[in-house]
Amino acid sequence: MNNAGPLISRRTALIGGGAGTAVLAMGGAAPVSAAAPQMGAAPIRYSRFMLGDLEITTLLDGEAFSEEPQKTFGMNVDSAEFARVSEANFLPTDNFFNFFTPTLINTGKELILFDTGLGEGARPGRGRTMSALEAAGYTPDQVDVVVLTHMHPDHILGLMENGMPAYPNARYVTGSKEYNFWSAQDPESNGVAKLVASHMTPLAEKTTFLDDGGSVVSGITAMAAEGHTPGHMTYMLESSGKQLLLAADTANHFVWSLGYPDWEVRFDMDKAMAAKTRRKVLSMLASDKIPFSGYHMPFPAVGFIEANGNGFRFVAESYQLSL
Repeated sequence: MNNAGPLISRRTALIGGGAGTAVLAMGGAAPVSAAAPQMGAAPIRYSRFMLGDLEITTLLDGEAFSEEPQKTFGMNVDSAEFARVSEANFLPTDNFFNFFTPTLINTGKELILFDTGLGEGARPGRGRTMSALEAAGYTPDQVDVVVLTHMHPDHILGLMENGMPAYPNARYVTGSKEYNFWSAQDPESNGVAKLVASHMTPLAEKTTFLDDGGSVVSGITAMAAEGHTPGHMTYMLESSGKQLLLAADTANHFVWSLGYPDWEVRFDMDKAMAAKTRRKVLSMLASDKIPFSGYHMPFPAVGFIEANGNGFRFVAESYQLSL
């Protein structure tokens, strides 16, 4: 028995539509609507998921548009090879986007921020960690611990705002080898050393310096990953039998670094060591199927690694960590 009422055939609907149009035409011109305005990009500030008992929020500090990507990635391969790989992965060879993504961990007892971005309003399109933090529902004074994976400007500039600590109630954690290296450089002749002197050294008395295997808190362990800088660190998160690696700058592009870990990256200080570290870390992630967050991966910067020929393939997290 059909309780849906009389059916309207497609032919009847078309005839009716035509009749309606005719009535409008006979009754005068229909009013003309202005085109809807283009709204521009929708602001995205954070993404959140649970890892066991840890609440993890990735914060978008911003993006940077750059030209001539081969001046940064694949410096040791010819332009034809770089173009071939880029085309195969739907990437242009005359520009690229780079993302900057600090990570916030709420353990239920402490709020821990990994890296601080470029500082609010430092550069166009970047320096938004503070506003992302607040969009995610937190205030700077709630941050208990700030962890620095290494001392490059895009990771430490957000430590200070107007000459004062941006996270006034926080204690700090970083690698001893990293801090000792930059502190030994002449700040008058080395730009990173100058930033370390102005942004990190004033906080040294409130800082815990870790070595490989050191613990930030229970369930968050430092893992040396040298090459990008002399004391570059990754951090393994573990909770309720689940793991996630905060890989920082181990790999700086989801194709040109992950797919081709031997390709040189301009910002890697020891390029041979960085390539060796990339292979070691990516092999571990692929074989153990451990998800990771990469500071420069496409936002929200979380995914998986799959072995792919002589390199690896980035598989963006979709819903796996939300189940």
